[in-house]
Amino acid sequence: MTGLTPAAAELVQRAAGVIAAKHRGDLGGAEELLAAFSSEQAKTLGFYLLADLSLGLLRAQSGQSLDNLVRELSLLVAATATPPDN
Repeated sequence: MTGLTPAAAELVQRAAGVIAAKHRGDLGGAEELLAAFSSEQAKTLGFYLLADLSLGLLRAQSGQSLDNLVRELSLLVAATATPPDN
């Protein structure tokens, strides 16, 4: 991934802040940060860029290919998904 524009970097930081607030139990803060996105498109872009950067960091640290990381992530999601109630 190439360098981010300042506006894109702000979206990524906001998305990371949402996740950090949620994990520390600050649901109000997470909601406040989510509401600070100017549009659904900005929110989507922020979380997409955050995921892309995170996978790149994990790839660099683990030495695995991105394809393998995405495959492992997909398997983890599938294994932890809860089937809908009937």
